[in-house]
Amino acid sequence: MEAVKIINIAATIVALIIAVVGHEIMHGLAAYRFGDPTAKLAGRLSINPIKHIDPVGTILVPAILYITNAGFIFGWAKPVPVNMAIVLRNAKEFGAIVVSLAGVTYNFALALIGALLLSIIDFSNSLPSLALFLFLAQTVLINVVLGVFNLWPIPPLDGANALMYLARWLRLQAVVKVYEYIFPYGMIILIVILMTPVAQIFFLPVFYILLLLSHLTGIDLLHIISQIERI
Repeated sequence: MEAVKIINIAATIVALIIAVVGHEIMHGLAAYRFGDPTAKLAGRLSINPIKHIDPVGTILVPAILYITNAGFIFGWAKPVPVNMAIVLRNAKEFGAIVVSLAGVTYNFALALIGALLLSIIDFSNSLPSLALFLFLAQTVLINVVLGVFNLWPIPPLDGANALMYLARWLRLQAVVKVYEYIFPYGMIILIVILMTPVAQIFFLPVFYILLLLSHLTGIDLLHIISQIERI
């Protein structure tokens, strides 16, 4: 049983690093696609995780969530630098929205790939097979949670950025002004939500996305995740 727990911890760490590092790289790649070389010049399009690790978001927060049995793990990497002024100049608000949602798109795509692999691989009773199973299960859970979290319409999360640029595109100045006003207080709002039962409401889409993936792949992801949470 101790070996299983160690394997699960290792699988969680690897899955989390792939999720958060890839999320940030995708922001940089999308910006580069629209003519912004900032992330590339800073060496942040590298897959080397050391370049992207944030001591709080990549290590401390996930560790606390794991130790306290929060029921899910999520975190973040060091933000990739993006010069949105260049993106806006070259691709207008559409480009800015694409850049804002590139990381979330990556996370949901990774969750779908993980779920599909879980449904087609014939797992044996060996430790390597168990390690792969746990890695894929954690990949699904972590990426769904991370994707949902980043879609919250609260600054400085991706969902807020995408909504603000969409409002600019549609000339909804009242919405733009609201976001400009609350941006300095975004982290405070996030902390308050995460520390209260309100977070359960904001994370509710996680359940429905896992349910959807279960229907698409024919496997009970909710049951699988409940099992690995007991390890």
